[in-house]
Amino acid sequence: MNYCSHCAAPVALRKPPGDDRPRFVCDACGAIHYQNPRVVVGCIPQWEERILLCRRAIAPRTGMWTLPAGYLENGETIIEGARRETLEEAGAGVADLFPYLLFNLTVVNQIYIMFRARMSGPRFAPGKESLEVRLFAQLEIPWEELAFTVIRASLERFFQDRPSGFYPFFMGDM
Repeated sequence: MNYCSHCAAPVALRKPPGDDRPRFVCDACGAIHYQNPRVVVGCIPQWEERILLCRRAIAPRTGMWTLPAGYLENGETIIEGARRETLEEAGAGVADLFPYLLFNLTVVNQIYIMFRARMSGPRFAPGKESLEVRLFAQLEIPWEELAFTVIRASLERFFQDRPSGFYPFFMGDM
């Protein structure tokens, strides 16, 4: 951050009085600019025994496969965000969303929240951020073409839990 979003004056990275870490501070108007982790929400959409994946049409990792997920918007709940991302990226409606995974990705300042979800029907189509959308059986998952480590970890956990039908909430760090 170079300039204050309140008054456009230059900002400096320093520890404000009473704080415990450096923040961007505007010497002109005194505004302290807090930067907090971004929340990523998504689904593991399931139709019968298959999982819906999207081939990315955007950077990073263009052409690689991922679960439908993206940044939570202001004014929406995490379930609304997960539904919206699934509709936007995969053209699929989802129901019965259950919180399933939370990953802290501190290296990139993100928190991933993934839901298990049932697709409303076998209808899907690529959105503007996807080149292709496809249902995969477990043995068909393109493991070497997955876009992100967190997506691989989410799918591995899902397929580990599926035989028992018991999906305990998981929280981990990456």
